[in-house]
Amino acid sequence: MRSTGIVRKVDQLGRIVLPKELRATFQIEEKDPLEIFTEEDKIILRKYESNLTCDVTGEITNENKSFCNGKIVLSPEGIRLLQDELKRA
Repeated sequence: MRSTGIVRKVDQLGRIVLPKELRATFQIEEKDPLEIFTEEDKIILRKYESNLTCDVTGEITNENKSFCNGKIVLSPEGIRLLQDELKRA
């Protein structure tokens, strides 16, 4: 594990601020969900990536469908875009 040299205090509500540079590096936008893990004496944060993220658009919706035994996930928009591209091929 690498040290960033950044230290942040926890506020009275238990919050910390992730530095802008780290958010940019890990492509974390405002309101993005983060997963929280623990390992021995460590707290690990990771950007949450749903198993149902569209492989074409990156959308996460309840309407996403899984194809090819879960190897391909498409949103309705992703299906439309793929169909359009297949018609042009």
